[in-house]
Amino acid sequence: MRTLIIPYIIVFLFGSIVGSFLNVCIYRIPRNLSIISPSSRCPSCNNTISPWDNIPILSYILLAGRCRACKAKIPFRYPLVELLNSIIYVLVLLRFGFGWHTLIYLFFCSALIVITFIDIDFQIIPDRITLSGIPIGIISGSFFLMDPFLRNSPLGIKSSLLGALIGFGFYYLVAEVGFRIFKKEAMGGGDIKLMAMIGGFLGWKGVILTTFIGSLSGAVISILLMSFKGRAWGSIIPFGPYLALGAFITLFYGQEIFYWYLGRHILI
Repeated sequence: MRTLIIPYIIVFLFGSIVGSFLNVCIYRIPRNLSIISPSSRCPSCNNTISPWDNIPILSYILLAGRCRACKAKIPFRYPLVELLNSIIYVLVLLRFGFGWHTLIYLFFCSALIVITFIDIDFQIIPDRITLSGIPIGIISGSFFLMDPFLRNSPLGIKSSLLGALIGFGFYYLVAEVGFRIFKKEAMGGGDIKLMAMIGGFLGWKGVILTTFIGSLSGAVISILLMSFKGRAWGSIIPFGPYLALGAFITLFYGQEIFYWYLGRHILI
């Protein structure tokens, strides 16, 4: 039993370390700063954070959520991202086992986390992530990944390439039509490239389900925010986090949703 648990503990710890790096990416990428140097610093006092104060999750607890030097509050997002990435890494391992495809899915999920939090803060989806993610998704989908709707079948180059093209083309069309009708940006360029990336990893069927789940969750949460948080109707609400949520659900439960939908329609 202990032998079976050890790999998941290792993956959890690895996920938390990667999550700490994701926090660096979330803070620095939209500010056009290097993600490599300098080393981690407190954004309030600019003091270098010592290694023992930079232990994922644990340091936040030991420091009571405050910088050791200036006592400024450390945003709760930092341990949240580390914990979230750790949990997702364990879920990926549980779902897909060991293999090259597992490493690729870990990269994909971490990229979605970074995109989500940057889009929430800045309403942008950085090209540095999506433009590199598109070819990685197509190459991985062509040779290493399985179809999320039929996990015993490879995704293949046709579905992966179609996914990227349809993801880009459909959202580009929505953006163009929306701009012509409403005379303002209806879909950001970042969302278009994000869907091309998602299509490369999940295939054309993944684009459809991601779009449906993202649109549904976006509509529900937006209505709740406007009703209970006082957000004005028509205010800008980033769509990237909802697309990321749709991609997560498609990756983990695409096959179950597919068979549930197919079963219902066969019975009807």
